[in-house]
Amino acid sequence: MSQRHSDSSLEEKLLEYRFHSELQLDANGNPKSKLPIVRGSLRSKTNAAFEPESSVPPPSPVEDREPRAIVLSTQSPAALKMGTQQLIPRSLAVASKAKTPTRHQSFGAAMLSKEAARRDPQLLSGPSFSLDDMDMDMGPGGALSRNRRNQSYRAAMKGLGSLSSKGDSSQLSPKLQSLAEEPSQPPIQCPAKNKRMLGRKRVHKGSFKDDPQFYQEIRERGLNTSHESDDDMLDEPPGPEGTQRADTTIVVKSYRPAQVTWSQLPEVVESGVLDKLCTEERKRQEAIFEILTSEFSYLHSLGILVAEFLRSPELRATMTQMEHHHLFSNILDVLAASQRFFKALEQRHQAQVCVEDISDILEEHAERHFHPYVVYCSNEVYQQRTLQRLTNSNAAFREALRDIEKQPACGGLPMISFLILPMQRVTRLPLLTDTLCLKSQGHPERYKAASQALKAISKLVRQCNEGAHTMERTEQMYTLHTQLDFSKVKSFPLISASRWLLKRGELFLVEEAGLFRKIASRPTCYLFLFNDVLIITKKKSEDSYVVQDYAQLDHVQVRKLEPLEPSLPGGGNRSSSVPHPFQVTLLRNSEGRQEQVLLSSDSACDRARWITALTYKERQWQGPTNKGELPQVEVTKAYFAKQADEITLQQADVVLVMKEEDGWLHGERLRDGEMGWFPEDFARRITSPVAVEGNVRRMERLRVETDV
Repeated sequence: MSQRHSDSSLEEKLLEYRFHSELQLDANGNPKSKLPIVRGSLRSKTNAAFEPESSVPPPSPVEDREPRAIVLSTQSPAALKMGTQQLIPRSLAVASKAKTPTRHQSFGAAMLSKEAARRDPQLLSGPSFSLDDMDMDMGPGGALSRNRRNQSYRAAMKGLGSLSSKGDSSQLSPKLQSLAEEPSQPPIQCPAKNKRMLGRKRVHKGSFKDDPQFYQEIRERGLNTSHESDDDMLDEPPGPEGTQRADTTIVVKSYRPAQVTWSQLPEVVESGVLDKLCTEERKRQEAIFEILTSEFSYLHSLGILVAEFLRSPELRATMTQMEHHHLFSNILDVLAASQRFFKALEQRHQAQVCVEDISDILEEHAERHFHPYVVYCSNEVYQQRTLQRLTNSNAAFREALRDIEKQPACGGLPMISFLILPMQRVTRLPLLTDTLCLKSQGHPERYKAASQALKAISKLVRQCNEGAHTMERTEQMYTLHTQLDFSKVKSFPLISASRWLLKRGELFLVEEAGLFRKIASRPTCYLFLFNDVLIITKKKSEDSYVVQDYAQLDHVQVRKLEPLEPSLPGGGNRSSSVPHPFQVTLLRNSEGRQEQVLLSSDSACDRARWITALTYKERQWQGPTNKGELPQVEVTKAYFAKQADEITLQQADVVLVMKEEDGWLHGERLRDGEMGWFPEDFARRITSPVAVEGNVRRMERLRVETDV
């Protein structure tokens, strides 16, 4: 029995010595050299009988032993096989987050720090480590370092080691050493494989239709105004902070799906054609492919408009049949035309790896199959008016619409963004086709075919614009004809196919003289300015106006006045009550006499807009100006005109700015020459001189070749 007890005692003593030596504990069971990792004593009062005797040889010191190898995840077989490049969202790489003491801490570091804090309260002030510490891990020149995923554990061990160095130079052994990593050059990649995507499979399996995008959220490269090289755009799409090439092996991207390009398609890569094509031909193939892929995105968004909004029984129940027709018009015909167009493009794409040409398809569909676009655009004025009326006065419609827009299929986009899709697409097609023309200049036959297609599509766009304007102006003139009372002056026929409204609104009268003595009790007048005549009225109600005088626009002059100008009644004494005055002179009024009217507006912007509208004829006579010297802006979000002198703009439109006043811009839309006012907040300035010059050349070329 004693022998058995002796044997077991010896085994326990050997085990305890080995345990002490592995953890570097002293004879009392505490860590040596005041290590911050403090454990309770391994000895207990009941174990006092098992003290090691002097006859037992002490084990060899730890320093004489070979340290156990530590393999980090970045050096594991899996990492060596798959590579150490990491693709992480930008928010995880740079965004600061609230730090929680135990969040993302390794289990071992958390337990050891708790035990150490229990024995030594001073350790409570030590830093906590989390994934957020990665924000401070910067390499040379501020570049992000590699293996960021492992920094939490490595930073924690490094921090605990620095705490222990205050008491003694000895530290934990074996110790985790921070890897000294040298910056490595990114590997040379094939153009088809250098676009990295997050949230989708990297293999497209031969189809660009695996992950359709909303047409509202894409911007075709053919609309690009920065004049970057096609290779740059294909390699890395520009991010929010500009185009930057990563010089480290961590690729930081916004969490946003990328658009596949022609050179990334597996069938293109496997065919080996990229090694045989010249740069210009590759750019032409990309331009062709972009028309195909953007048509698919557009078709996808049209399908959502039809499935979620048009065919919603809940939404249909909130409006009349006429309102439903005005709201959606012939969108089913537009959808069918887009399906037919995409099918023809896709068949050409599937038949040839390198598509010979699609100009014949563009020209044929623009001339024969795209007439539904003209009908849809002509209905725009009724569509916008119906939507506004239903939104303002129909609570059931608002609730049903809100429920539909919350559906995942709609992607959080409002219905109006789907309703304007045909207008957006038809106005972008000429620019995409023009890009195809530019990429075909080296081949005369292809360039001629692309130019013919561009003319056909530009003619279609002109018909759409004219249809929308004609419908709006005709209805407007018939309405005003019933509202204007010519009983006090000589009447003239108001309705004319060549007449349209430029601006209307109420202004303050500064002086009640001449014809305005009759309306001295009312210090205001209401003006209707058409493209050929100015009508001055007295407003009786919202739909009734008594005409006081009128004059042909050729016989109207306008002059801006300053508040302290002597020509104002009362001179400087009236400056406080006349903040924004201007003078209108009727050289030949309805009675053949000259008449002067002093008017005042509410703001400097309103005065500038009135003066701009009243000088419409003068600007027509002046002829073209040097537009290369005018500033340019690019529209960042769609804007819908609310007044007659404003202009409706689509995203990516480029506008030449003529005037600026109090947050508003007056300019000419590059693609068709239409002019109007719009808020400055809806656009951003184009600062690149190369882009500005290129836009002017493109505008001149489009107008010469397409007669827009």
